[in-house]
Amino acid sequence: MRLKGRRDAGRGERRDNTPSEHNLIPTFRSNCKIDSRSMSRTKALLAGALAGTVAGIMMTTAMLLLAWLFGVATPLVLIGDRLSVFISPGPFLSIMGKVGGYNHLKQLGVGSTIAGQVLVGAIAGAIFALRVRRNSGRRATVATISIFVLLPILSAAIALWPMLGTNYRGLPIDAARLVTLIGLALCFFVFERTLVAGFHFLVRARSENKDREFSPAIGRRALILGGLGMLIAGGSAGLIRKLYRAATFSYDGLQYKGRIVQPITPNESFYCVTKNVVDPRVNVDLWHLEVTGLVQNSATYRFQDLQGFTPVEQETTLMCISNGLDAGLISNAVWKGVPMHDLLDPAVPLSNAARVRLWGVDNYSDTIPLEKAMDATTLVAYEMNGAQLPHRHGYPARVIVPGYFGEKHVKWLTRIEVATTEAKGFYETQGWGPDFIVPTRSRIDVPDHESWFFLSKLAGPLEVKGMAFGGDRGISRVELSFDDGKTWDEASIHYAGGDLAWSLWNAPNGWTPDEPGDYTIV
Repeated sequence: MRLKGRRDAGRGERRDNTPSEHNLIPTFRSNCKIDSRSMSRTKALLAGALAGTVAGIMMTTAMLLLAWLFGVATPLVLIGDRLSVFISPGPFLSIMGKVGGYNHLKQLGVGSTIAGQVLVGAIAGAIFALRVRRNSGRRATVATISIFVLLPILSAAIALWPMLGTNYRGLPIDAARLVTLIGLALCFFVFERTLVAGFHFLVRARSENKDREFSPAIGRRALILGGLGMLIAGGSAGLIRKLYRAATFSYDGLQYKGRIVQPITPNESFYCVTKNVVDPRVNVDLWHLEVTGLVQNSATYRFQDLQGFTPVEQETTLMCISNGLDAGLISNAVWKGVPMHDLLDPAVPLSNAARVRLWGVDNYSDTIPLEKAMDATTLVAYEMNGAQLPHRHGYPARVIVPGYFGEKHVKWLTRIEVATTEAKGFYETQGWGPDFIVPTRSRIDVPDHESWFFLSKLAGPLEVKGMAFGGDRGISRVELSFDDGKTWDEASIHYAGGDLAWSLWNAPNGWTPDEPGDYTIV
């Protein structure tokens, strides 16, 4: 680089102001740019991929922050919810079995989405770098925002529309949909700005001669940017740990069974099944309950409005559709709330109304027949065993539908939609059903399945006890057989919960085997 112009005034020399190609003094500001026509393709790809990876990490961190601080739903959970409805029950159960259960499947889904986002970020960064290389280094902000913000928002709105109404703080569905889109736009904008800034940080340089080939060295800057990405990833890991501790993995699939089964299940022991990675923690001040759809008079209720209705207390047992013969996905509680017909009657359902679709703030939905919704025993409950609903069981309000499997008892209720016969819910769309009515079911709690006893060590008859449940039909009689169904003896029902709840029974005199051998109690 040749500089010419100002000379030492003390030596009587003059300043030369004659224009020439050699007296143009280059500055850092004017030359801190990319000569992309001479940038090597390999270095452009590497720089773009690194910048895209860091941008993907930054975007994921923004999503985690929105979820943790404001309960905003992000693709980390929305994609899994959206895809699951397209998997029929057979393949779904097969996949779940191969990965070690529903909890492991949810963890795999979130982890795969995070890794996928970072990978897509790297690929997008490489494509961006090639585009910049072909277009003389122009940043083209409008183009990058269109490609990396507007296009993803449009794609997400189309692909994830049924799930966008999810909000873990309890916003109504329409407001939640808008908030989710705004959150997505913010995250995509963070990605775009980080990608552009990171890429230009890597490849900028001071060119000393415009005729000299420029292929920027990215080693030191790559180390700096990579280190920044690692720091951001560390922050993301901290957020992931917080969300993991708040996640459902510790209680999803909780069962209630064993030697001691209380007539009324304690709230903390009540069985729990959830589709969510993190369950909602609803802010009751944001929460609304809408009655809408095929009705003459739509209405919106706040929590205080529900408490203003004449309350009903009702003992009802809930059982999961996945409850096996020896499983404990069944529990009993006393629920307090409002009969659903008190909310539907003023709305006046239209003549073509046939079903009611129930929506939770987590965008879970399910349907029941309109006549079942109008039944006096179908409740919108806000208390459980004398206390406000626990968050994991649907605070501030959930549905109680006696006689139906647990998936119909929608938690975190936010909308009651009167609909036609074609209406389907989350699991119905997946292919479960069509019969969701609980069959009569019994379980032997004592002795344990496949127990071994030594006759010589028995101090007396063996204790035999268990439970029986008939949906909304009640239990009037329980019989036991100790010879695989050849003969039957009547058991004693020591707790009868009524038509909507389980009954607990035992063998009044216990049982003593006649001789050593294998026995089947039914």
